[in-house]
Amino acid sequence: MMVARWSIDARFGYKPLVVEEMKRWLREIGSQLGWTPANARLLNGSVGARESTIQSEILVEDLAALGAAWEQLARIDAHKAWSKGLEPYIVSGTQKWEIYRVVELD
Repeated sequence: MMVARWSIDARFGYKPLVVEEMKRWLREIGSQLGWTPANARLLNGSVGARESTIQSEILVEDLAALGAAWEQLARIDAHKAWSKGLEPYIVSGTQKWEIYRVVELD
């Protein structure tokens, strides 16, 4: 298993709007990829992290599954429109993906 974490920073004063848009994205677009509350969650910076940072964390089987989801995402017009609509409310250049392997505990 792997955790794919997408991170973005909201512009000052727009964090609540960006959080709501991220929730909407997971409901309307992410769900088309099979990303549901069972395998996805949103995080917000609190202590020791920028409060403007919002992260979407997705549990995926492996890199192949993530790659297939990204390919499918590229074909969803609603995702393109959502991204363009979100742009005025985020800090340009802060979006990034981080992928972590889940270490099973014995």
